[in-house]
Amino acid sequence: MPEQTPSQLLHDVFGYETFRGAQQSVVEHVSAGGDALVLMPTGGGKSLCYQIPALVRAGPGVVISPLIALMQDQVDAMVDLGVRAGFLNSTQDVGQRRHVESAFVDGELDLLYLAPERLRMESTLRLLDRGSASLFAIDEAHCVSQWGHDFRPDYLELSALHERWPDVPRIALTATATEATKAEIVQRLNLTGARHFVSSFDRPNICYRIAPKNDPKRQLLQLLRTEHPGDAGIVYCLSRASVEQTADFLVANGIEALPYHAGLDTRTRTANQARFLREDGLAMVATIAFGMGIDKPDVRYVAHLDLPKSIEGYYQETGRAGRDGQPSTAWLAYGLSDVVQQRKLIDTSEGGEAHRRRLSARLDAMLALCETVECRRSQLLGYFGEHSATCGNCDTCLVPPQSWDGTVAAQKLLSAVFRLQRERRQKFGAGHLIDILLGKKTDKVIQHDHASLTVFGIGTELRETQWRGVIRQLLAQGLLAVEGDYGTLTLTGASAAVLRQQRQVMLRSEPERPARPAKAAKPRRAAAADLPVAAAGLFEHLRAWRAGVAKEQGVPAYVIFHDSTLREIAATRPASLADLGAVSGIGENKLAKYGEQVLAALSTAPGQQA
Repeated sequence: MPEQTPSQLLHDVFGYETFRGAQQSVVEHVSAGGDALVLMPTGGGKSLCYQIPALVRAGPGVVISPLIALMQDQVDAMVDLGVRAGFLNSTQDVGQRRHVESAFVDGELDLLYLAPERLRMESTLRLLDRGSASLFAIDEAHCVSQWGHDFRPDYLELSALHERWPDVPRIALTATATEATKAEIVQRLNLTGARHFVSSFDRPNICYRIAPKNDPKRQLLQLLRTEHPGDAGIVYCLSRASVEQTADFLVANGIEALPYHAGLDTRTRTANQARFLREDGLAMVATIAFGMGIDKPDVRYVAHLDLPKSIEGYYQETGRAGRDGQPSTAWLAYGLSDVVQQRKLIDTSEGGEAHRRRLSARLDAMLALCETVECRRSQLLGYFGEHSATCGNCDTCLVPPQSWDGTVAAQKLLSAVFRLQRERRQKFGAGHLIDILLGKKTDKVIQHDHASLTVFGIGTELRETQWRGVIRQLLAQGLLAVEGDYGTLTLTGASAAVLRQQRQVMLRSEPERPARPAKAAKPRRAAAADLPVAAAGLFEHLRAWRAGVAKEQGVPAYVIFHDSTLREIAATRPASLADLGAVSGIGENKLAKYGEQVLAALSTAPGQQA
């Protein structure tokens, strides 16, 4: 490509008039040869931060990405913009690899995508020696964090980039990192001299909602039917079995859903991912094995049916919703069993005591987010060191929860645990303890000689669901602990202060039924957002045209144009190529490739002829 400034490339190639946020500062710094660590939220435009410098600087940019299954789509998107791009990974045959390698060495590529494991191969290192890389971009840099939620061992080898090619600038990018993770990225990638660019982690278009579990699959179905009919979304489950069961349940209830987990064969996983990316309105039900790098802009909801292990994981996963900036939902169903299960997983995890303490601290932060009576967004951002006012677009802002003095209830529950443990030398799970407090004469309770149990029947002022909420919140506050394979409950060092009336325990009230937020929180359908009726019909006509083109080319629809671009076309109805070229997201190559087709689609739309 001829030499152009970053601003010219932004306009001519990508079709945008101005940079967003810190993009321009990052682009200018890396284009000038500086190293950078970039923290931007999902959908914040991280890719431009290395794509434009790769076009400005002489030689191809090398992008290290763990997303083998998505590399073809990433390259297709670049090629559609007129950028010369290629990739090398294990899905190619020898002939395909040789073609890309020759193009790299001959300077016929602007971007080369590599899987990190290929840098362990001497042949790849020799290839990079033969070429003339303009920069190294390390995408999803949080994968270097050894105790993180997306750890990839191959990322530990990437410090060799600086050792072998010290004059080639490096840019590491991630959508989420605490101070500890950021420090680990710097240390492991040898980025001590890099300039840091940290954008706001706020995603104001996402409505965060956390609901008490009460038949979570039914709760999910209600959410999809009432708020997201026909929308694309992701549903996260903890286990493979739960993925399969939830996908089957949704399909049986008229929601088109696909499963995705590591137990499926590669062909099925690849086919399901491709369908999700290329078709509208599918629900992908998955374990956390799915989602990193998914560039689908119109994901309208991300739902969790199980408690995430950390706020980092939760933020990363919910950030896959609403990349196009349109209103979207992050919904989580959370219950006592989640807390018990996560505590057990920590107790049995690999690694030493220090590692388990780190896991516990992360879970404690996640539990605090679930139990807060304050603005969820403020607490979420605060975890990443960012301060914000109340947002008005989360469940605790829209339907403020009530709190109550649960000290007496906590004392009753802790006393029951103490009596059974100390007097009867036995430990039990939540269900049995609640039966005792409620005075239920079950077979198991009768075996205790319940009449002599001083705590028998002392908790009838609360319902079973309320007692489960008490136990859940005591676990979250560290006043109870989970022990053993059967999830029995035991006291902690902090329990004594409550029993001795030296500590007050404030608890969040359990709703009578899972509450829906006020109507203000209901996401608008992306298709009709901000469009009058006539323009909405034209938008759907353009989407149908785009779907046909995408199917013909075998690429996701957003590779052709994003919904936001089609919305602007529908709203402004450009009458010429010059008018069309002024639409955001239409660069020179897309204008030349699709311009006449778009104008023809506009002229043939039902009821749209001039």
